[in-house]
Amino acid sequence: MEITFLSAFFVGLFSTVHCIGMCGGIIGALTFSLPEHIRNNRWHLIPYVSAYNIGRISSYTLAGALVGGLGDNLIAFSPVNGHLVLQLFASILMIGIGLYLAGWFPAFVKIEHLGKPIWKKLEPISQKLIPVKSPVHAYLFGLVWGWLPCGLVYTALIWSATAASVKDGALLMLAFGAGTLPAVMIAGILTGWFTRLIRLTYIRPTIGLIIIIAALFTGYLAIQHAGHNHPAPAVGNDATSNHQHHM
Repeated sequence: MEITFLSAFFVGLFSTVHCIGMCGGIIGALTFSLPEHIRNNRWHLIPYVSAYNIGRISSYTLAGALVGGLGDNLIAFSPVNGHLVLQLFASILMIGIGLYLAGWFPAFVKIEHLGKPIWKKLEPISQKLIPVKSPVHAYLFGLVWGWLPCGLVYTALIWSATAASVKDGALLMLAFGAGTLPAVMIAGILTGWFTRLIRLTYIRPTIGLIIIIAALFTGYLAIQHAGHNHPAPAVGNDATSNHQHHM
């Protein structure tokens, strides 16, 4: 499971392009809505940007706990190897994210439409929290922001369902959220510089390929693990049973 947590961290880390495209505009707008004396001083800005992101990652962790518990129930009552099915499905979604980030599969973004009904109920709450007036206020906004429809987050959530545990599902999403933290933090503090960086032509394909390779490797490990866990025939028991039958 430690490898899975590390993989989730790196998927979040390499999702820089998507995070900036999805969240960079939001955190940039929030930053510019702060009083001038705060946004012009990076040391004063850091507590606000940190609070936004801690709130966002708190929501990811809560969602991971809920989905991890749901995955536990699904796997328990599945007539097939539900754990393997969920892992392979998560790998396919990760490949889709990689293709999308590389610019080769723009239609994949439509998966984010699945979360629109929930976001319609939460968006009015987020609007009431603007303008942000304190780090605590920023944290509350981050809690709502964490439920913004995002295909990459949905992929990580499906992945957390394979943990089949409330605790491990929460930890996996915490690791994923921690991976996204550097990019979004930097975007909030150095918005213009970071936006120029991700516009470099080779950045998107490189990050996309890294995520695709990670997805294929994750799927391969899942298949290998399932094969190793396949129960061997109980030869000794069969022999004993046959011997008793003949007696």
